[in-house]
Amino acid sequence: MSDVGTLERMFGDPWDPANPLGHAAAVAADEREEMFGEGERLLDRFVLNAEFVPVEYGGRLTGLDRLVRMMRPVWRRDPCLGLGYGASSFIASVNVWTAGSDEQRRAFARMMLANRKIASVYHELAHGNDFARAEFAATPGPPGTLLLNGRKEVVTNAKRADSLVVFARTSPEEGSRSHSQLFVHKEDLPPGRMTDLPRFRSMGMRGVQLGGLLFEDCPAPADAVLGAPGRGMETALRSFQLTRTALPSMMVGVLDTGLRTAIRFTSGRALYGRTAADIPQVRATLAEAFADLLVCDAFGTVAARAVHLLPGETSVYASLVKYMVSKLLIEAMDRLSLVLGAQFYIREGEHAVFQKLLRDLAVIGFGHAARVACLATVLPQVPQLARRSWPAAAEPPADLFRPDAELPPLPFDALTAAASGRESLSTGPGALLDEHGADPDVRRLAEVFARELAALRDEALALRPRDLGVAATPEALAVPARLAAVLAASACLGVWRHAGDPFLKDPAWVVAALTRLTARIGTGDGRLPAPLAERLLSETLTRYADGRAFDLAGGPIPG
Repeated sequence: MSDVGTLERMFGDPWDPANPLGHAAAVAADEREEMFGEGERLLDRFVLNAEFVPVEYGGRLTGLDRLVRMMRPVWRRDPCLGLGYGASSFIASVNVWTAGSDEQRRAFARMMLANRKIASVYHELAHGNDFARAEFAATPGPPGTLLLNGRKEVVTNAKRADSLVVFARTSPEEGSRSHSQLFVHKEDLPPGRMTDLPRFRSMGMRGVQLGGLLFEDCPAPADAVLGAPGRGMETALRSFQLTRTALPSMMVGVLDTGLRTAIRFTSGRALYGRTAADIPQVRATLAEAFADLLVCDAFGTVAARAVHLLPGETSVYASLVKYMVSKLLIEAMDRLSLVLGAQFYIREGEHAVFQKLLRDLAVIGFGHAARVACLATVLPQVPQLARRSWPAAAEPPADLFRPDAELPPLPFDALTAAASGRESLSTGPGALLDEHGADPDVRRLAEVFARELAALRDEALALRPRDLGVAATPEALAVPARLAAVLAASACLGVWRHAGDPFLKDPAWVVAALTRLTARIGTGDGRLPAPLAERLLSETLTRYADGRAFDLAGGPIPG
């Protein structure tokens, strides 16, 4: 079975300028505003698309956390590959697995396993993330057809895709049952009725083909609808739970390369008779970036496993992972850019990959849902969580925190649009306090987050109905933002409590992780004490020297 190690070895040493799959080649493709051709050909040979197809349909998709791990090497090498080759088809796929018929699923699987491309066609510039107002229409046409009319814009692989998953208005009525999703094959559309719009140029992801499509009375088969007509919004809300969980966690690979580039630069940069890596502020920045990466991986991994084990709670975790992980990754890269100084924006030379990663990473701040939209998704659920779960929720299963534990199949049919007041991950700090003999520093920080959850409960119960809608104040949105920090801390505590790896069993990393998260709830500045920073930096430099990843798994990587 194909695994992460195989893919890493196929990519080879990224720092070798002669490697056609290395950083220099990826940066060169970016300068040409082209997709990284050699990278795409490698992923064709690896049949990466099989990772998006469940085993029962001939693919390799068994667990969402495994998918994240498989995609990390791709994002580590080139985010344009991650989005333009991988994420575009993944985003489309989850709608088919969630709502499609067996025939539609089999057709999708055949295309994926043949290395074809399928685009997710959602976005309309006039309405942004407000899909309920989408105007693109699919109306009854001649018998057995729907007529497609309207524009879709900023669509990844709009021109290159062989098929499309299209979000369309199928009823003029207002409400949640006015839209559907369609699985449309371009070969079924008559010529001249669908026009490719010019590519949208972008600051980051310059190699990704962000195009648009114009449909004018374009007939499509009526049986292209995924699921029952009018259920498009419900399908989207369920499928977003997989994409909002998985995509930011995949992008931990971007910070991995960013941190690796910063270490490479500071180790070879002489200042005032010593290397830049000897400067205390630089050392603290590197250690804190490593701690933030571990927070992102712990929260993302636990949330991905929750899709399998706690599907009824996933609507809360998915949106808050998108909010918190994307924020931490972007801010960590911004701080590392200060370490590189003028090198961070230079587009040639050994360290040029950093400026590309920095620009590409900015995309995850919005993607198919901006961070504030993710908070707004969770906000209406917060009062019910405060009433039903936070006072007395049972602890989640231990396997939630054990990446090596087997998982049941992905329960696409068990995902729900809302959690109905169910949420158990936040029990982590309180559960730690109930244990005897816990490390005193871990216990002290667990108390901080337990108190924060109690404060959030009081604030959530005080929210008024008008605080929960589109006109929510920044103060109201701060409640789910702080909840995200509590959940991230809980994920870190759970991974630490159930760890087998010697480093992950060491209290140092979880103390560092929770210390960093105190800045997110206003109880600290997030800075690591010097001895703790040195302990984290020692692990970081050891992994760098040994050629190991900086994430929880710490597996071998080339270069």
